[in-house]
Amino acid sequence: MPKPIWLFDLDNTLHNASHAIFPAINANMNAFIAKVLGDGDTPADPDTVNAARLAYWKRYGATLLGMVRHHQVRMDDFLREAHRFDDLPSMIRAERGLGQLLRRLPGRKILLTNAPRRYSHDVMRHLGLHRHFAKHIAIEAMHVHRQLRPKPSRHLLRKLVAKERIAPSRCVLVEDSVDTLKAAKAIGMRTVWITQYLATSPNLRQLAGNRPLPRFTKRPIYVDVKVQSVMELPTTLHRLR
Repeated sequence: MPKPIWLFDLDNTLHNASHAIFPAINANMNAFIAKVLGDGDTPADPDTVNAARLAYWKRYGATLLGMVRHHQVRMDDFLREAHRFDDLPSMIRAERGLGQLLRRLPGRKILLTNAPRRYSHDVMRHLGLHRHFAKHIAIEAMHVHRQLRPKPSRHLLRKLVAKERIAPSRCVLVEDSVDTLKAAKAIGMRTVWITQYLATSPNLRQLAGNRPLPRFTKRPIYVDVKVQSVMELPTTLHRLR
C-alpha cells in the first residue's frame, strides 16, 4: 500500500493546550469579545461574553468565524489579541518522544491547525517537531473561494486533497475534535481520535455546566481508531489499512 499522508492537529493533539494555553486564550478572547459586544464605553458582561464565545465555537468550530461573520471583526485583530502570552514556552506541556514517534511513522506529515501561524510555529519549534512536517497549514491559509473556512469545514478538506493531488483515502487525520473527524470521514479520509486532554478542556467543561464530563469511552462510527495519545499510533497502523 502507498504510504499515508498524515494530517495532524496541534492543540490537545500534539501537546496539552488545556493545561495553561486554552485558559489564557479564553481569557484573552473574552476581553476582546467584551469590547466588541459592549456599548463603546462599558464592556459586555461575562455571561454574555462566555455565551457568545461558546456558541460560536460550537456552531462553527472556531469562535473567530462567528465574530468575523456576525460582528465584522478582522481576523488578524482577533488572532493577535487572543494569542497574547507573557511566557508561552513555560505554558507548553507535551509528552516525551514525540520527535521519535514522528520519525517512525511512515509517510508525509502535514500540520493542519485552526491556530494562527505565529503561535503554532512557536509551539512546534519549542517542541522540536517542525522538522518532521512537510507543510504547515494554519488558520490564515484556510480560505476557500475567498471565504474563511477553518476546520471542521469539508470544503477546506476537499481543497486540501485537491491541492496535494492525493486521494482522501490516503489521508489519516489525527485530531481531538469529533466534528472535524466526522467531516474528514465523510469525504473518505481515515480518522484517529485523540482523547487524553478532552476531560480538561475549558470549553467542554463550560458547555457541560461544570458537571462531570463523560469519559469518552464510546468510539463514534466515523472514527477508525480511538487512542488516548499520539504515542499509541505505531501500534494501531494495522487498523488504518
